[in-house]
Amino acid sequence: MATLIPLDSVDPALVEALLDRAFEPTRARRTAYKVREGTDWLPALSFAALDSEERLAGTIQCWPVALTVASGKRHPLIMVGPVAVLPEQQGAGFGKALVTAALAALSPEAPLAQVMIGDPDYYERFFGFSAAHTGGWQLPAPWDPARLLCRSDLAQALPAEGMLGPWRD
Repeated sequence: MATLIPLDSVDPALVEALLDRAFEPTRARRTAYKVREGTDWLPALSFAALDSEERLAGTIQCWPVALTVASGKRHPLIMVGPVAVLPEQQGAGFGKALVTAALAALSPEAPLAQVMIGDPDYYERFFGFSAAHTGGWQLPAPWDPARLLCRSDLAQALPAEGMLGPWRD
């Protein structure tokens, strides 16, 4: 059984090492990194999973991003991920527990739509993410449109077109 703790209570070097193992050291070249470039992850929505021996097994980070439309108006969103689990721990439920915790931590008083780049079959089946409303969205680097997913009770109210990028004041 996973023990979940706030990610900001984990040594950042351990988090980086886990991310390197889960995604390889070239992970920083991925499109998701460009979408959230220059922002800090959100501590209240980011967690670490410890295995039964209290070793770091996985992490999730959530980020403030925005969908910017042609007029320049920005629509705030939460980018979920990376969801990272050590290769030898995959399939043990750590990833599912981490995503569940991050989504449960969202404020019901001011829910923002969540966006991620991920496996559509998995994230739609378990968490309600879908590419149904993201077809007109653009990203700052190459991406597979089928993997750009959104989750929101009001997804139809989101702009049909726009550029996804970091939220900056």
